[in-house]
Amino acid sequence: MTDSAKPTLLVVDGHSLAYRAFYALPVDNFSTKDGQHTNGIYGFLSMFVNLLKAEKPTHLAVAFDTSRESFRTREYTDYKANRSETPAEFKGQIPLLQECLAAMGVTVLQKADYEADDILATLATRGAAEGFKVLVCSGDRDTIQLVNDDITLLYPSVQGVSQLKRYDPAAVVEKYGLAPEFYPDIAALVGETSDNLPGVPKVGEKTAVKWLTQFGSLDALLDGADTIKGVVGGNLREHIEDVRRNRRLNRLLRDVELEFGPADLAVKPLDAQAVRDIFARLEFRTLLPRVFEAAGAVMDDEPVADAEPMPAPRELTAAELAAWVTAAPGEVGVTITTAAGLPDRIGLSSGSDAVETGWSEDVAAALRDWFASDAPKVLTDAKPQVKALGRAGVVVGGLAFDNLLAGWLLRPSLPDRSLGHLVERYLGEKLPEADLSQLVPETEGATPGQLSWFTLRVAEGLRGELPDAVRSVLTDIELPTLVALADMELAGVAVSHDKLSGFSSELGARAEALAQEAYAAIGHEVNLGSPKQLQEVLFEELQLPKTRKTKTGYTTDAAALADLQEKAHHPFLDVLLQHREATKLKQIIDGLDAAIGEDGRVHTTYVQTGSQTGRLSSTDPNLQNIPVRTEESRRIRAAFEVGEGYEALLTADYSQIEMRIMAHLSGDPGLIEAFNSGEDLHRFVGARVFGVAPEEVTPAMRTKVKAMSYGLVYGLSAFGLSKQLRIEQSEAKSLMLEYFARFGAVRDYLRSSVEQARVDGYTETIFGRRRPFPDLTSPNRVLRENAERAALNAPIQGSAADIMKIALFRIHDDLRGMASRVLLQIHDELVVEVAPGEWDAVERIVRDRMGSAAELSVPLDVQVGRGADWNEAAH
Repeated sequence: MTDSAKPTLLVVDGHSLAYRAFYALPVDNFSTKDGQHTNGIYGFLSMFVNLLKAEKPTHLAVAFDTSRESFRTREYTDYKANRSETPAEFKGQIPLLQECLAAMGVTVLQKADYEADDILATLATRGAAEGFKVLVCSGDRDTIQLVNDDITLLYPSVQGVSQLKRYDPAAVVEKYGLAPEFYPDIAALVGETSDNLPGVPKVGEKTAVKWLTQFGSLDALLDGADTIKGVVGGNLREHIEDVRRNRRLNRLLRDVELEFGPADLAVKPLDAQAVRDIFARLEFRTLLPRVFEAAGAVMDDEPVADAEPMPAPRELTAAELAAWVTAAPGEVGVTITTAAGLPDRIGLSSGSDAVETGWSEDVAAALRDWFASDAPKVLTDAKPQVKALGRAGVVVGGLAFDNLLAGWLLRPSLPDRSLGHLVERYLGEKLPEADLSQLVPETEGATPGQLSWFTLRVAEGLRGELPDAVRSVLTDIELPTLVALADMELAGVAVSHDKLSGFSSELGARAEALAQEAYAAIGHEVNLGSPKQLQEVLFEELQLPKTRKTKTGYTTDAAALADLQEKAHHPFLDVLLQHREATKLKQIIDGLDAAIGEDGRVHTTYVQTGSQTGRLSSTDPNLQNIPVRTEESRRIRAAFEVGEGYEALLTADYSQIEMRIMAHLSGDPGLIEAFNSGEDLHRFVGARVFGVAPEEVTPAMRTKVKAMSYGLVYGLSAFGLSKQLRIEQSEAKSLMLEYFARFGAVRDYLRSSVEQARVDGYTETIFGRRRPFPDLTSPNRVLRENAERAALNAPIQGSAADIMKIALFRIHDDLRGMASRVLLQIHDELVVEVAPGEWDAVERIVRDRMGSAAELSVPLDVQVGRGADWNEAAH
């Protein structure tokens, strides 16, 4: 029977390919609304349907491992022991993938005590014997041994699972120099790092192939090992039992008793409704028709979510655009494409109409009043577009909705990054996008007018899912904050190149001197930035205690080395840590210096969607990584100066805002009394905890109480407190018990907030911002406890972020019409550039707006400073 006449059996290694798909696709872009990660499932199924279409198998099965335990681990306990713990994001994906396959009519096989490869080997061997053309799809190289004239291996490339390399006998010989049946012998000699099977030292593939060619078989080679000369010969003889063990373990079993044989695996029709149900749960809208097509099933009974065709955009003149926006009913979708930071084209949509034109002075003049008006406008990722319009002299008012912000508020842990992602998630459609890697794209992308049409439709879908409280956070906090941030980014902050470059030179010299000290401490030079070389120095040469084990050895990160320094003090460690600090600081300073623009100012970009709590982050450059309250941080801040034409910088921040929110949320009378009395909080609390008068609270007592008060907000345990304060764990536990005895409402609030989040599935800030916590009910203890700690802090930190944003945009709005302007929001601090003659008015606005940003049961205390630079303005 010819190959074309034979039935085709396709057997797939489910675990191997799903794991590869997990690492090939960004985890942030694939998750359901309730937080279930799906990138491994999506990547596997995408590959799988392509495989079905290309190979058209008549018989089909997918095999999975049951666990890491098997007959191989019983023989060799270190088998695969080097593999790190399964990533938390991958957990739970395999059962869901198996549910998808079952709905698709695909037979899923697994057997306790055996690996998926053994199932594949058994089915492939039996299939070939029974007259099938066999295809084995696996990312495990051990399956190379199965290849013969009737069995072909489909092996994924390093890019992931989208490209598969076909290995027939000729391809194996071309790659390895020997027939497929010799591959396990090569692997036995060389070793398999993925399986934690060490090979013969200094023996690579070339040597292994040369030996096997010379001796004809592995057995003959091992019998004649005494004839091999040199170091490698000695290594072979020394490790001969390792080689024999490796060969026993990498030999795939071909006679596993299975519930089904090849003839039982005929392709079955999918269960259309079951596929729709599981894909709906996983939010795989665009993948659904591909699965139906690959299975040869029809979707006629599947209702189309929105059959409205994408409109053809109309090109209008500036005057026609002005008339169009005047007549537009309701909200208008807006898209501004940019070039070099300025508007390039504008697209508008209302209902089923889409219009657009190139940007020009005439268009700016025609639309300036409309943009500034309260006419409702809907955008996706509005801030860069608002900034581009601002550079063109156009102010944007009436910002009614931003799809990117709304999507982030719904899914703060995994926000969608583009309109394309949002279209797929909320409309179940594919946004036409040109492939920018092609000189002449095969597919034309949607035009600005069409993007605006999609923007309006996505906004409608998002609104249907936004709870009222979360919608209020969008409209009342995030959108006004967006406008303020856009103006702050455009303004930038004056930074002194001379101060930064001078400090950078000092740090460079300091780092070089420290490097020389480090070399002297160990007697030779070493690359202080190389983890591999540091591992050799620390753990082999100096024989210091091992740190946490990683894939590449033992960690040399800063925290681990600081702990190591406490346990085993060594001069090299001390100098190494100082060198790292100097190098890190120099990198921060050089990054800031490089970011100074032609106007002498640094224009950072604030990221609203960069955290789950609502806190802002910044990038290009990152201003959040400037150290706090150190001599070095003061020198860096001194480089941030008042700009030309302004008289001073004003800095303002909240005093102990998280503890004030804790007092408000818990309603603890002791904490509320402390804040309302105006006493020093930590001295007041210390007096209660230690049973002394406030004036008798020592600095050490105050430090302990302060660490505990803030630690509780972050779910700090007695162990964590003892480590932080360097006290016995029993003392830390006693301290916490005394604290809760005096401030019981805090304990009750912390407990109840986590329990309520477990019921609701999310936490909520004072203003209604939600943060989902699906892992609160996870059977995985580590995931569950991590979620519990995060859930303690989320309402407090999120409320603090909301309060700061409210103060920020209200101050920004109040300063309209004045020359003074807000420049920075870093951590919990605002920096305002004050124009001559406006100090008193600006200080009044800042104190009033920050103090009244939220109505709490305790006052919001605001601290204000003034100076010619950021450091001088510190308070």
